[in-house]
Order: sequence, then structure tokens, then C-alpha cells
Amino acid sequence: MAQLRKLIAKMNRAPEDVRYDDLVKVCEAYFGAPRQSGTSHAVFRTPWQGDPRVNIQNSNGKAKGYQVRQVLKAIARVEGEGHG
Repeated sequence: MAQLRKLIAKMNRAPEDVRYDDLVKVCEAYFGAPRQSGTSHAVFRTPWQGDPRVNIQNSNGKAKGYQVRQVLKAIARVEGEGHG
């Protein structure tokens, strides 16, 4: 869990500079295995409908900044609801 916290801290500091593989690790820890993968996107199920969505995309080994921010919002919501 300490490694996850370090990754999340890095995501907060520099959302434009996050490796895609690191974002996948964080998403899997909070949301489980993706319901869709193997395409250009990995889509994770959340306990709510709508935004914030957890749909991430590999862009030459990097995560897209706006998607990192969406994941951070989703994590905050999960932790606020006591699911994380």
C-alpha cells in the first residue's frame, strides 16, 4: 500500500508525467480488473454510474493527464464513501 500511496502522490504532483503501467496498477488496486482491456483503452468498473469515469488509454507508455485527474477524482470518491 505504501507503493500505491507514492504513485498517487506522484499522480497529484505531475498528472502529465505518469507511466501508463503505474496508472493501471493504481486502478486495479482500487477498482479491480478492467472490464475492458486489450484495446487502446482499459475501462474499470466503479460502484456508481457516470462521472468520474475510469477509462484510461496508453499513449506511448504514458497516461493521459486528463485521465489521471479523472482517476484521482474517482479514488477520492471511493475513499470518501469508505470503499477503498
